[in-house]
Amino acid sequence: MMEHKKRTKLRSQQNQSIQRYSCMDVHYEDHLRLAWLSMNAKPVPCFTPALSQEIQHWYSLLREQKAPEYQGIRYIVSTGAQGVYNLGGDLSLFCKLIEQQDRQGLLDYAIACNDILYSNHTGINGEITTIALVQGDALGGGFEAAVSSEVLIAERSAKMGLPDILFNLFPGAGAYSLLSRKIGMVEAERLILSGKLYTGEQMHALGVVDILAEDGQGKQAAYDYIKRESRLRNGYRAFRKAKRCTNPLTFEELRNAAFIWVDAAFRLESKDLRMMQRLVKRQMARSV
Repeated sequence: MMEHKKRTKLRSQQNQSIQRYSCMDVHYEDHLRLAWLSMNAKPVPCFTPALSQEIQHWYSLLREQKAPEYQGIRYIVSTGAQGVYNLGGDLSLFCKLIEQQDRQGLLDYAIACNDILYSNHTGINGEITTIALVQGDALGGGFEAAVSSEVLIAERSAKMGLPDILFNLFPGAGAYSLLSRKIGMVEAERLILSGKLYTGEQMHALGVVDILAEDGQGKQAAYDYIKRESRLRNGYRAFRKAKRCTNPLTFEELRNAAFIWVDAAFRLESKDLRMMQRLVKRQMARSV
């Protein structure tokens, strides 16, 4: 009876934590020590400042582990909604900040994104396996977020890529830092400068996607992976820590790239901003 009351109280606390957020949902599966993070920013499913702040807040709670629902979590699976993982940077905000000459505002936005990606890369508190489940589109910063996770699962027809070069920028949240460590410098540069979109199948062939799932089977693939890792978790976690020692990614590296990205953004010409505005309209169309 006491155990039942304890679990009921825990579930109530978890439900309260879910209600706290407006741009994402969090659901827990206690028996797997798993948390599902579903991003659903409005009006566009991209990294709005509100979504970034909410993810940062939740990650801070996971690190502190002050409440029972944050203790013992071993896996986080990030997903999107309605056929979109995440469409990337808030291009409408970019245009606004550039027009207002608000350099600090754009830098603050970029560093907040850096913080999220660095947390994904390092396992939040060092002990949580971060998994991205891409079902649909993961573009720009959304793709960077997926790559920053320790495990990237994608469905075969998912679309991923970095279109930033099309409006005369580069992906400034860590794409090169992450991809060059995963698939090598030459392939990373080719992918970034192409501006092309790739399917999940193509990204798997390149080595970017770790696990390829059939369409509609991504969630089951995540469960299957967690089951496999759980049997040998000590070895998996230790290996990842040792792997990061070989070619460590520092937050300073990401931040330095963010400074370069902001400088480049403020050198964009009118034609580049018009291209960005066209991409904004495409983002808005995806949200309808």
